[in-house]
Amino acid sequence: MVPNANDSYEHPRKRLFILLLGVACGLVLSLSFLLWWVPSVGLDTIHPMLPVVFGLILGSGALLIIGGLSLLILTLLTGRDLFMLQGLRKIVVKYLFPGIIAMGRLFGIDRDLLQQSFIALNNQLVHTKRLRVPAEKTLILLPHCIQLFDCAIKITGDVDQCIRCGKCDIKGLLELAQRYGIDMAVATGGTLARKIIVEKRPRLIVAVACERDLTSGIRDSYPLPVIGVLNKRPHGPCFNTEILLPEVEQALAAYVIPKTA
Repeated sequence: MVPNANDSYEHPRKRLFILLLGVACGLVLSLSFLLWWVPSVGLDTIHPMLPVVFGLILGSGALLIIGGLSLLILTLLTGRDLFMLQGLRKIVVKYLFPGIIAMGRLFGIDRDLLQQSFIALNNQLVHTKRLRVPAEKTLILLPHCIQLFDCAIKITGDVDQCIRCGKCDIKGLLELAQRYGIDMAVATGGTLARKIIVEKRPRLIVAVACERDLTSGIRDSYPLPVIGVLNKRPHGPCFNTEILLPEVEQALAAYVIPKTA
């Protein structure tokens, strides 16, 4: 994963998500018109001003939604953070993104592809904030499936127990974390991940996981910025997964201030 907003991410299709955002704008406009036009005939018999009032209310709601969608599209296209209100960003991340994913599934688009797009666009939104976070306020969060399934030394809860045999990617990740002076933790699920975040109180998380876990984790962690890195699954999901270390290192180089000796 390349964190630069102008670079393309290997898997997600950013243009697909932007296309869906455009479709969503059209649907909002069409639905708003229908919701106004269908009852307006009956409202007019009650009072001639009711269709106007009802239209203004619907129009305001539609403009708010379309405005949020348009700001998101412009932010993604320009690489600049155009969200002036934090509440608007929250609506986009926690509600609008999942709504777009649901709409894409209605069109028969692959769920993993949609979630990959969600992760890539989230990463780009984080990039627009131009963060530079001290290493001691950064956390690398990993899934337990990165470790070999049959390894006798379980590192959940204390990643430093790893003997660094090199049979899985934990060794390389540990060396990378220590070079920057960053905490690293392994979680077996969302509950433990949330507990780790509460205890360590980071200002930035670089999270490695599958599409589903990253998507839910990004939403649950908001407003804490999360850079998502997809793991590789040559043996299937949740079993001896792998990671491309350069993807993690690029994220750290872009956003983290290394701890000085």
